[in-house]
Amino acid sequence: MQRILLRSGKSPFDVVPVEEALHRDVIATNSGNLIFSDASHKILQTPHTEVVSNGIKTDVAAAGRINEKYDVFVVPLANAFRPSFEPQLKRLTRLITQLRIPVVVLGVGAQSGLDYNPDRLKPMERSVRDFVSAVLDRSASIGVRGEFTEKYLKDMGFKDVEVIGCPSLFMYGKDLAVHKRLPELTGDSRIAVNGSHSAVQSQGLDKIIMRAHARYPNLRFIGQNLTDARQLHWREVAGPNGLVTEMPTHPEHPMYREDKARVYIDPVTWIDDLRDFDYSFGSRIHGNIAALLAGTPATVLCSDSRTLELCRYFDIPHRRIVDVSEELDPAKLYEEADLSAFTGGHQARFERFTEFLSRNGLDNTFTHGDGGAAFEERLRALSFPAGVRPWIDSDPASLASRVGWLHGRIGALAADNAKLKKELANSKAKAKTVAIPAQRSTSVYRRARKVVGGPLRRALQSGRQ
Repeated sequence: MQRILLRSGKSPFDVVPVEEALHRDVIATNSGNLIFSDASHKILQTPHTEVVSNGIKTDVAAAGRINEKYDVFVVPLANAFRPSFEPQLKRLTRLITQLRIPVVVLGVGAQSGLDYNPDRLKPMERSVRDFVSAVLDRSASIGVRGEFTEKYLKDMGFKDVEVIGCPSLFMYGKDLAVHKRLPELTGDSRIAVNGSHSAVQSQGLDKIIMRAHARYPNLRFIGQNLTDARQLHWREVAGPNGLVTEMPTHPEHPMYREDKARVYIDPVTWIDDLRDFDYSFGSRIHGNIAALLAGTPATVLCSDSRTLELCRYFDIPHRRIVDVSEELDPAKLYEEADLSAFTGGHQARFERFTEFLSRNGLDNTFTHGDGGAAFEERLRALSFPAGVRPWIDSDPASLASRVGWLHGRIGALAADNAKLKKELANSKAKAKTVAIPAQRSTSVYRRARKVVGGPLRRALQSGRQ
């Protein structure tokens, strides 16, 4: 039995209540992460393998345990080569350098502008080199998202680089049927729209959304950020994203007030809900991949290299957002969307992906297992929370879950506080008889503030929203 440790926010089979999911950040700030990690879990699960999620945080001290308990470490990644991710990339590199087992990276990407200029990545080149070198010391090749990342790494001198796209689109194997169910979109059509804060705030997507909102009564916005989910569930508007009132997840937006915004904690509910839609569009790559997995046509409004290279590789209908007019009507995008290359080339891309897995010593459920039947059966036997929706009601049931969670959280923090007070009292007692460094008592105080103060303030602040 091959034991695979998979980097992911949570196992696909972990049913986490909404409040707990938001508190723990199981989506690693973006629910799109769970689509490709769940797909990886399903793909790698065979009768001869066990796949275990290790959580999204990198514990360098766990290297010894990983070497002892697992046969391979699989790391699905998205746009990891970007300046804001450099600290996490360095920690991941430190962990990998201590591993004696194979390490396989699925679909890592570099993030730049639509012009594919890598200059903004120059300051972190050393970190990228260290990471890729560590991975290639433990695998046959490294899998990247698309053409830009391939050239970026090959220009550094790395040879064993393979374009495999993203595991998410191989969730259902070589078959992926997507077709237009309507000859054209009408006022009654169900349309999903998605977008990042930057696309909404500075790239004109806010005006496109508002025009679509006026024309299509059945429009729904699907957010992906942790802040989006907290705005919907807690009406929390703290932080920079809380200033972007143009986001439909913001309590001041009309789509919020009309219950036309969602965020999903689990890919299964996300994809299932999109099966009933006629079309999806927006700047979020995985928001539109979720639609395609549901069989719903989609168009990506590409805002950077990470979305553009994936769309080009998979032949997903797309437009550059800088070339889109603020008066854009999704009906026009729907009319232009040609899915023939996307569906026609899917099998060849799937075979390229599974060949990459084989070269790196990994089986897949479609070639070596039951095609994911057991995975789906187990998944369907569970009851996952519905998509997070705007908090616009005040019925007792709605309040009960929120207040109940806050009460439990405050109780847990009170217990931690009591324990720390006791520890501090014991430290002071010992100080009377044994000279101890002042740093110890200070560290206990700081630990108390860290464990109790911050979470308690956030919990109480959430309760006031």
